[in-house]
Amino acid sequence: MPALVLLGAQWGDEGKGKATDLLGGSVDYVVRYQGGNNAGHTVVVGDQKYALHLLPSGILSPGCTPVIGNGVVVDPAVLLSELSGLNDRGVDTSKLLISGNAHLITPYNVTLDKVTERFLGKRKIGTTGRGIGPTYADKINRVGIRVQDLYDESILTQKVEAALEQKNQLLAKVFNRRAIESGRIVEEMLQYADQIKPYVADTTLILNNAIDEGKVVLFEGGQGTLLDVDHGTYPFVTSSNPTSGGACTGAGVGPTKISRVIGILKAYTTRVGAGPFPTELFDEDGEALRRIGGERGVTTGRDRRCGWFDAVIARYATRVNGLTDFFLTKLDVLTGWEEIPVCVAYEIDGKRVEELPYSQTDFHHAKPIYETLPGWSEDITKAKTFADLPKNAQNYVKALEDMSGAPISAIGVGPGRTETIEINSFL
Repeated sequence: MPALVLLGAQWGDEGKGKATDLLGGSVDYVVRYQGGNNAGHTVVVGDQKYALHLLPSGILSPGCTPVIGNGVVVDPAVLLSELSGLNDRGVDTSKLLISGNAHLITPYNVTLDKVTERFLGKRKIGTTGRGIGPTYADKINRVGIRVQDLYDESILTQKVEAALEQKNQLLAKVFNRRAIESGRIVEEMLQYADQIKPYVADTTLILNNAIDEGKVVLFEGGQGTLLDVDHGTYPFVTSSNPTSGGACTGAGVGPTKISRVIGILKAYTTRVGAGPFPTELFDEDGEALRRIGGERGVTTGRDRRCGWFDAVIARYATRVNGLTDFFLTKLDVLTGWEEIPVCVAYEIDGKRVEELPYSQTDFHHAKPIYETLPGWSEDITKAKTFADLPKNAQNYVKALEDMSGAPISAIGVGPGRTETIEINSFL
């Protein structure tokens, strides 16, 4: 069955955009199934660089239909701005489909996100302040606004009034903020209705029919496994499920229709925002990884925290996602180090631990146990096959594969679309 899930196997920012884009020319549909405009993908096509925040990466591949699934939360202003920016650059966005069941980020969701983070002070989660969490909270509390509500003004008004009845009490009495007038919110949301309507569809029906017809569907996760609200480093996580199970609920496709699950691994480790990070570096090596790797968040603009590769996390990602393959990215960034440490286990309270501890307390106290592998100095950006890589680079890849529990089927050796070594086809 030609249905694949592609997701981040670390804390996000692994290079999913490049991987999705590379597969985009071979697939019929690319589907975002969770998250919102708190996730960012950088895709390089020729000499052009595209920063995508909400739209599926497949939108850059002619012939591919990009889909925003029901599990995504959509800021309509951001959506239309991103579409306009791509149209201005000559990208055809007319094939985009948006689930009518996707939830909308409202202005009051954004306001609550920002004031809550400020209120938490040192205990803040490190959200992007874009209203993602409050929108998912509204969804679970059954007071959310969905795309389809834009086309029934009476229903939209009732839902906004119901949501603000409680939120205005919170804003005024806890955060000392002015109450938000429901009529203004309804008016603002309705202005997007006509512009979005051409894209709205029953995406669950379309995707299931496509798979049944033998078309190739790629499900694209935002963020990464360790940011999953259930399986990540809670509470320093996102508000949805970027793990493979989220593809089924976030797109309305049953698990028996998924044929492969591909995890994207960076050749080292990065993280944006607060939370534990056992291999984080605070020295010149960390600064070098950040500088050479261009480690700045596409959406947030924040510098990413950098550290050595963590095989414990990779094994965990393999387990909770049922990974069949890895796509290893940014191997070229490690060129120039004489020796490269790799975290193979943790020390917790004097004991060696080789699997991710379920206890958040233990994970906070985990100290990395490293094995050191010899590095390489040769330029690898022109490598077209695995044999073209320096021997030490080959050994590094093989070691990571052995430690991580799934085969590495592709390797990124540079940022460009063609700077990839394909070992085993994903299709």
